[in-house]
Amino acid sequence: MHSPALDASDPSLKATRREWIGLAVIALPCMVYSMDLTVLNLAIPSLTAELRPSASQLLWIIDIYGFMVAGFLMIMGGLGDRVGRRKVLLLGAAAFSAMSVVAAFSKSAQTLILARAALGIAGATLAPSTLSLITNMFRDPQERTFAVSMWISAFSAGAIIGPLVGGALIQSFGWGSVFIAGVPVMVLLLVLGPALLPEYRDPSAGRLDLASALLSLAAVLCVIYGLKRAAEAGFGPDSVGPMAAGLALALLFLRRQATLEDPLIDLALFRSRQLNMALCINMLGVFFMFGSFILLGQYYQLVVGLTPLDAGLWSTPSAIAFTAGSFATPALAHRIKPVNLLAGGLIIAGIGFVGLALASGFYGVLLSSLLLVGFTPVIALTTEIIVTSAPSERAGAASALSETANELGGALGIGVLGSLGTLIYRAKMAGVIAGLPSDVARVAGATLGGAAEAVKLLPAEQAERTLSAARDAFCAGFQASAWLGALGLFGAALVTKMALKEAQSGSAEGADEKARSAVA
Repeated sequence: MHSPALDASDPSLKATRREWIGLAVIALPCMVYSMDLTVLNLAIPSLTAELRPSASQLLWIIDIYGFMVAGFLMIMGGLGDRVGRRKVLLLGAAAFSAMSVVAAFSKSAQTLILARAALGIAGATLAPSTLSLITNMFRDPQERTFAVSMWISAFSAGAIIGPLVGGALIQSFGWGSVFIAGVPVMVLLLVLGPALLPEYRDPSAGRLDLASALLSLAAVLCVIYGLKRAAEAGFGPDSVGPMAAGLALALLFLRRQATLEDPLIDLALFRSRQLNMALCINMLGVFFMFGSFILLGQYYQLVVGLTPLDAGLWSTPSAIAFTAGSFATPALAHRIKPVNLLAGGLIIAGIGFVGLALASGFYGVLLSSLLLVGFTPVIALTTEIIVTSAPSERAGAASALSETANELGGALGIGVLGSLGTLIYRAKMAGVIAGLPSDVARVAGATLGGAAEAVKLLPAEQAERTLSAARDAFCAGFQASAWLGALGLFGAALVTKMALKEAQSGSAEGADEKARSAVA
């Protein structure tokens, strides 16, 4: 005799007012996490003038936060499963607040680098803890889909609010204020969290394996570092070497997980074809989304000539469309099969990239970028598939797996699409800079941002001609990346349709076989 399946319409599965208010509380740190990834770029000029960091130190100030987030996601996810997800979230919020204050009042580049690194470690507690709490708080499938969509919308809102709020704060209070902005939100989480968020942990979990934690940290950091180097200077020994080392460490990590009774990642999760496909689709979606938005940001500021704050304002329609798509995803998932919704989202996003490639002028890019709303159901549904494929006691580790896929996908997108754009830019600028002074030619031939500064040393007519050629070269690389994005997403839509349909057919055949056995 076997128990009947749970009815999704069972009132006992429905979330109460406490869970919905708790979801709003959970969304707050996600917004701050996302803001911290974007807002610092606006503060670079004033920060540089005050702290005077070297070129290497400035690079670490910008990148170290993302590095540490990516490296500690798996560790924090496993820690939350063992000691309690709410506890890890609140400890992370407290550490994030403290380190934000340290960063805001840093008097040297070294202090700011260390504070940003600590912020990254604290930030790594937020995504896996909040997502795994959501999977436990919302047991009704439709409500859970909606809650995950709102969780994703919080990150999107933070990415947009960051440039707008950051620009206003820097103008009024200086660069340190961008770090202080997140403190009240974290304090609110610390006050409301214990009352509104339930505690969940795996009662049977053993101790966190330190060797596995270090291996996962080293593997992710090596891969991300190599990708960052590739984005900056192209693929060479200093970028390929770290990536190869990271992959080797990842293999050692996986071999160790297979031998442990209580692994950091349960490799049995990867036996699910749907989970594997969801991970791949998720990474691919983030790959093109991150890569395209990085290029769009440069286009707005370096080609159109907008200030960072104005660029943020002009990006708002895309953010509104993305947020609206997040609200619509649960209703769409109720009416459209997930495989069709995923494939359709990828196709819409691909059309958006065609628009980016064909658009002429600023408003064409702005309007066509709205079609990137197709990414919304893709990210929301794949995230839910990944998390719900794991047992509830392993939700923290599965959430960290999802977030690690996001980080790797984003780093790959920036590295590959950024490198492609840079390669085309340098090839087209080779003839333009041939007759320029060597110092100007070296800087102008590397990046559009460098060209905008270097041409100030040239006569007015030659400067305008060189800068116009540099903008054309950048646009050529931008269009090539957009075409690559369109082809990749259309191909992914086809593979998604075929692979998930086959997986569903296999599941249906397995269910029929079980039914026949039960009858026999």
